[in-house]
Amino acid sequence: MTQDTDPSETLTGYARISEYVRTLDGSPGVYRMLDAQARVLYVGKARNLKARVSNYSRPGHSGRIERMIRETASMMFLTTRTETEALLLEQNLIKQLKPKYNVLLRDDKSFPNILIPSDHGFPQIQKHRGAKRVKGSYFGPFASAGAVNRTLNQLQKAFLLRNCSDSMFNSRTRPCLLYQIKRCSGPCVGLISEEDYAASVRDAERFLSGRSTRVQEELAEQMQAASEAMEFERAAALRDRIRALTSVQTAQGINPRGVREADVIALHMENGQACVQVFFIRANQNWGNRDFYPRVGADVSKIEAMQAFIGQFYDSKEPPRQLILSDAIEDTDLMAEALGEKAGRKVEILVPQRGEKAELVSGALRNARESLGRKMAESATQAKLLRGLADAFDLDGPPERIEVYDNSHIQGAHAVGAMIVAGPDGFVKNNYRKFNIRGDDLTPGDDFGMMKEVLTRRFARLLKEDPERDKGQWPDLLLIDGGAGQVSAVAEIMRDHGVEDIPMIGVAKGVDRDQGKEEFYRPGVSQPFALRRNDPVLYFIQRMRDEAHRFAIGTHRAKRAKAVGATPLDDIDGVGATRKRALLAHFGSAKAVSRANLADLKAVDGISDALAEKIYGFFQER
Repeated sequence: MTQDTDPSETLTGYARISEYVRTLDGSPGVYRMLDAQARVLYVGKARNLKARVSNYSRPGHSGRIERMIRETASMMFLTTRTETEALLLEQNLIKQLKPKYNVLLRDDKSFPNILIPSDHGFPQIQKHRGAKRVKGSYFGPFASAGAVNRTLNQLQKAFLLRNCSDSMFNSRTRPCLLYQIKRCSGPCVGLISEEDYAASVRDAERFLSGRSTRVQEELAEQMQAASEAMEFERAAALRDRIRALTSVQTAQGINPRGVREADVIALHMENGQACVQVFFIRANQNWGNRDFYPRVGADVSKIEAMQAFIGQFYDSKEPPRQLILSDAIEDTDLMAEALGEKAGRKVEILVPQRGEKAELVSGALRNARESLGRKMAESATQAKLLRGLADAFDLDGPPERIEVYDNSHIQGAHAVGAMIVAGPDGFVKNNYRKFNIRGDDLTPGDDFGMMKEVLTRRFARLLKEDPERDKGQWPDLLLIDGGAGQVSAVAEIMRDHGVEDIPMIGVAKGVDRDQGKEEFYRPGVSQPFALRRNDPVLYFIQRMRDEAHRFAIGTHRAKRAKAVGATPLDDIDGVGATRKRALLAHFGSAKAVSRANLADLKAVDGISDALAEKIYGFFQER
């Protein structure tokens, strides 16, 4: 049940909260504190809403909470049946609303897995990220795509499993290069039986499940037998496979014997900043680690920071059987119960004091401390560069948000615009944006026209979604890849939108292009100016310009590749990616689909009679 009462239009702070306390009962639930503009300041959960909220009606809090209370103009409440439900809802709302005074996990990407599908006689071994909709065996998570790729590379050597797509597999008439370099057993052309390939798949699954010792022992026995039979080429191949498995284990570093499945989570806090290091232990193997930098304050305790991190981190991820922590949390049993409900099995939360688990925490804590030290050093350097940028271009102060724009195309084809964002924490990659150029009336290769379209769309959206400029999405500085013409065009767009108070700078190659010299342009000033060749601010600007260029080219290449892979099937309503793959796998090509008769179309798995008639009619009309 949701309550949104408004006891008084004039009260704020302690008095306002006291009025709300009178309307509450002892139910568990979630509360939200809002400011005068109805922006969410804080989200919290409570076993007893009345008791929890009444704490805010009395003085004696930390500076951060005192500021939050002073800004509170209204509150919202949502009651739940249990405190566990309240905890899950609280973390979900924090991730959605990103309140100003909550501890926030800022980097929350999904992690990749290794997938071996079960719906094919010769399944491929592949990297997988996202929802687990494909039937098969999943192994992970791995800390990064690089960790998965390294493991896949060695597993290919060890088990000779294919990594090609099903359509490529079905269209092969002779072995590919991977077979020639002994990375694949050639199932596409019948060079291995389905039974022998299935045995290799089982070995790979056993290895990824932690039963690596037995797999290596069996390979060693086979190598010895081949050697005794004087099958030296086969013995050498088996030796290389054993080396590949050893290489995987060596790259994984720490491989704890007593920890089968756990996340080791260590927190280090210093000067109002925090780093959380997470090691992923699966099948007694270390599958990599990742560091996170949640937003905290100087008066946030380790208990609060760790509790917030765990709740937000596992809101969209399946928890392992054990969480091994460096610091205790406030509601250990409640959090374990909530994560157990989510996973459908028991989840244990530990803070070890001795033994192998404590050693794992110690190693993760050392990594967290060193990572935060590097991050703070980088932040200090970044702050110095931003101050230097403000001085060089006579800005009001160091910019908090710099937006850099660039375009990419080939003779006007597959044109895209790109925007990257930089600030006190470096590049803010989750704020990057790409723009598919839509202008049908643009002359191919018209960079001015493309930039005009990108900026028009960007600022029209900002004016619509954040007219008050209070959500942190408006730039303090624009960097444009181009000279006086581009700057003039952008200035005109800004005037058209009534936005003329944002500084902008055009960056263009100078006369001495090979010397790394840049020329800078500002609106209304025809003559460019330059910075000293060895000025750190110059290198900083070049890095931002190069990052925008990299992002624009990558986006353009992705769009071009997608266009190359496009077929007429993409234009048929009801034919999505899965049915498209089924049709291509069945017929071999889109052209063959277009020539197929109705009976053949109906024979494809996943294609209903009605859809087969629609596909047949589509190509007949063409």
